[in-house]
Amino acid sequence: MIETLAIATSNLTKQFERQVAINKVELQVESGEVYGLIGPNGAGKTTLIRMLAAAEEPTTGEIYIYGDRLLRDNSHPRLKQKLGYLPDDFPLYEDLNVWDYLDYFARLYHLKSLNRRRRVQEVLELVQLTSKRDSRINTLSRGMKQRLSLARTILHDPLLLLLDEPVSGLDPIARMQFREIIRVLQTIGMTILISSHVLSDLAELCTSVGIMELGCLVESTSLKELYQRLSHQQIIIKTLGDLETLKREIKPFPQVEEWEIIPHQNSLRVNFSGGDEDSAELLRSLINAGIPICEFHCTQEDLESIFLKLGHKQVS
Repeated sequence: MIETLAIATSNLTKQFERQVAINKVELQVESGEVYGLIGPNGAGKTTLIRMLAAAEEPTTGEIYIYGDRLLRDNSHPRLKQKLGYLPDDFPLYEDLNVWDYLDYFARLYHLKSLNRRRRVQEVLELVQLTSKRDSRINTLSRGMKQRLSLARTILHDPLLLLLDEPVSGLDPIARMQFREIIRVLQTIGMTILISSHVLSDLAELCTSVGIMELGCLVESTSLKELYQRLSHQQIIIKTLGDLETLKREIKPFPQVEEWEIIPHQNSLRVNFSGGDEDSAELLRSLINAGIPICEFHCTQEDLESIFLKLGHKQVS
């Protein structure tokens, strides 16, 4: 089984003095997946990624990358060549221009002259920085700098890409550009593990997610299965009338589980367990009761709602 996985960990634990940062994590990531790692600050995401990148030594437990055991010593250099690691605080050499920066790292990866020039050009095109090849790094925007960091990370064409908060601090357009690049990398066969607090981005990108709490992996599953199991249907109902009257009308419906007021919108967000016919019947009933409905639409709980709900269960 381990041989078919891009990442497999067994009893993975990291302890700093008396603090257990990672507690017996059993992680499995299939080859070709985009796996999202989410959790609050201090949950252990960065420590886990650093161990997967061989930048941190586990206290106990084992890590397997494509079936081979990963150790932090000098053994198995070919295995480490399969890894691309982008930490959240990797410094850039601001005085270099874009081409020289990438060429410098390509030399560190021992790429030969002709292959080196071709590969630098390829990654510049991929991250949409070809027009900036002669620009000094200190003139780039934050989004461009982050795309340049990603280009540096994939120069040696790794099979497994580890990204720690890569979109932190980026504006929506820069995040969209970064998402597009990640999708391209997945299509060419790269396995990607990415941590982020921007859950809407992960919901668009990921095939599977892992949720961490206090160093433990409390959930690890495909995004589709997570939605099927934990995402409730919701109905947004907006009225021109009184919210109390609307509440009284929806309360008798057995499919209405609970509701909350949407501030400043004279609306309710209703958790609803029924299907399409049931929601149609609810709407028909409200209209027949004379409720002046001006908005009624069905939606599903998003990844952020599921995460907050799971986090609340862990605390309680």
